[in-house]
Amino acid sequence: MAVTEKRILNRLYVVAGFLFLFACAVLFKLVSIQMVDGNKYRDLAHKRTEKMFTIAPNRGNLYSDDGSLLATSVSKYTIRFDAVTVSDADFKANVKPLADALSKLTGKTSSHYQQLLRKAKANKNRYTLLVRNLDYSDYMDVKDFPLLRKGPYKGGLIVEQKTVREHPLGKIAERSVGYERKDENGYYTRVGLEGAFGQYLRGVEGKRLKQKIAKGQWKPIGMDNIVEPKDGYDVISTIDINIQDIAHHALLRQLEHYKAEHGTVIVMETKTGEVKAISNLGRTKEGKYYERLNYAIGESHEPGSTFKLMSLVAALEDKVIDTSSVIDTEKGYWKIYNHRVRDSKHGGYGKISMAKAFEVSSNTAFAKTIHNGYKDEPSKYVNRLLRMGIGNEIGLPIKGEGKPVLRSPGDKGWSGLSLAQMAYGYEVSMTPLQVLTFYNAIANDGEMVKPRLIKEVKEWDRTVLKFEKEVINPSICSKETVEKVQQLLKDVVEKKHGTGHRLYSPNFSMAGKTGTAQKNYVSKDPDKLRYISTFAGYFPAEQPKYSCIVVIHEPDKSVGYYGADVSGPVFKSVAQKVYATNPLIDEVEMMGGNDGRLEQSYQKYFAEAQKKYNKVPNVKGMSGMDAVSILENLGIKVEVKGNGKVKKQSISQGTDINKVEKIILELS
Repeated sequence: MAVTEKRILNRLYVVAGFLFLFACAVLFKLVSIQMVDGNKYRDLAHKRTEKMFTIAPNRGNLYSDDGSLLATSVSKYTIRFDAVTVSDADFKANVKPLADALSKLTGKTSSHYQQLLRKAKANKNRYTLLVRNLDYSDYMDVKDFPLLRKGPYKGGLIVEQKTVREHPLGKIAERSVGYERKDENGYYTRVGLEGAFGQYLRGVEGKRLKQKIAKGQWKPIGMDNIVEPKDGYDVISTIDINIQDIAHHALLRQLEHYKAEHGTVIVMETKTGEVKAISNLGRTKEGKYYERLNYAIGESHEPGSTFKLMSLVAALEDKVIDTSSVIDTEKGYWKIYNHRVRDSKHGGYGKISMAKAFEVSSNTAFAKTIHNGYKDEPSKYVNRLLRMGIGNEIGLPIKGEGKPVLRSPGDKGWSGLSLAQMAYGYEVSMTPLQVLTFYNAIANDGEMVKPRLIKEVKEWDRTVLKFEKEVINPSICSKETVEKVQQLLKDVVEKKHGTGHRLYSPNFSMAGKTGTAQKNYVSKDPDKLRYISTFAGYFPAEQPKYSCIVVIHEPDKSVGYYGADVSGPVFKSVAQKVYATNPLIDEVEMMGGNDGRLEQSYQKYFAEAQKKYNKVPNVKGMSGMDAVSILENLGIKVEVKGNGKVKKQSISQGTDINKVEKIILELS
């Protein structure tokens, strides 16, 4: 019996010993957590109840060249209610007046809000939604509503702010204006001007401390931010909203008429390279059109007959041929190896000069000229094109520029047919903007300027960064060659046999080249054959102000597909309306002595204005750009304050110009 009791005691001692050791371990762990790891666990608890949130800053505004808004950030406010922080007495006294005020704001009944508020109070809800997406003025009103005016700690007011991007022009130039988005991993998607110049528009994020409450919701702590967000800079683009609107609607009408797949229009200022309009419209499954992709910059394709200008300039520079040289177009086709080059005119044009071959857009003439002229040294032709800037990317800040294709002898895809094919725009690839850059150089007497979409970056009235004209090539060819091809581009429209003659108007002059390129031509199925219709050129034909290209893909073949029929009318409509709606017309009429016709060129108008008018005109209401142009060409120095339209001029209308040295314009 004694032995048994002794065994039991021994076991109890062992158990007691283990319990003692366990208690010591627990005590040690508690001391360790409190003294050694205390800060770590306190920080962890703090992070789980309080968290720093970022506040997106207001992006800078994106403006057109006259100060009109293309994109702007607007603050939107969501109002919530913390029922716990409100005393019973304050709640009882203010619940109905608050419900009445909310009812008046939103249109919902007062009883709806009374029920919502009372339920929140009964359930001790700390995050009840009252109203969302308020603009600033409504937000300021709500802050002064009964009970809420007591603030976050006594009135239960919770304010959440976010910024949204709005486009005042709607769908017009939507893709060119673009966007910048940041995903949850911090990666940006950048499209158009918004994406290209996001570094200026974006601003600096702020910081706001929030507390975790019931159901995983986060409530802002206090009224102030830890770090205030810094708004982004404003960016002034080169876009002219008047020309943009004209180009957009002219393209839309033609796409709808020809049931085309997609199309683009670009209008560029000749001397500066400033892009005044860029419209890109693609068709939906329902047959509607919208700004789907930036075809003008991103889509590289075979340009077809518009490339004949590049081939002709190369041949003239290398003395391969002259415009007066005679080419036999034979019976409308020319066989090279097992391939036939065909003209659009059945039976051909016979023996014609190179000038006429360009005007009628003879494929056979160009294929024979380039093949025979360069077959012994094909790299000479390619190198000439490269020296003129063909085959190079423009290097725009906007993402996604399409890569041009210009093969050289020895490259994959080069063959004995390549010279003949390249001569009239096949086996090469360019984007519409790359093609227009070359045509603009011809309009600009040989100086190739880089297309530009931005004028300056501003912070209020302070210029942060200014973008100046950038010359790619001061002279792509000789002056003699430029003058010859300028005349031929004019003849394409003015001469009766020219492919663009249907666009001719005696009221204003244009110069350009038609192009009709085949798509899917390698397929033996004729039903799969599609077309790209193009017109590229400039206006006025003498002393050009603007260059323009119109490209329309896959028009309905049963309606039409030639460049002169499909794309040409869009070009003419843009040129005609830019003439007709230019603000200079109204100003000339206001100053008197003009019958309403726009002069053949702006230079003639300015010369006449300087010579004829000796009084200061009224420029109020005009865009700043146009007002400066008029006044400076009257010999007056101009100082500009602000952006947009003229709201005030320092020298009144009718003042003798000889007595004025300087005028100050205040813009809205």
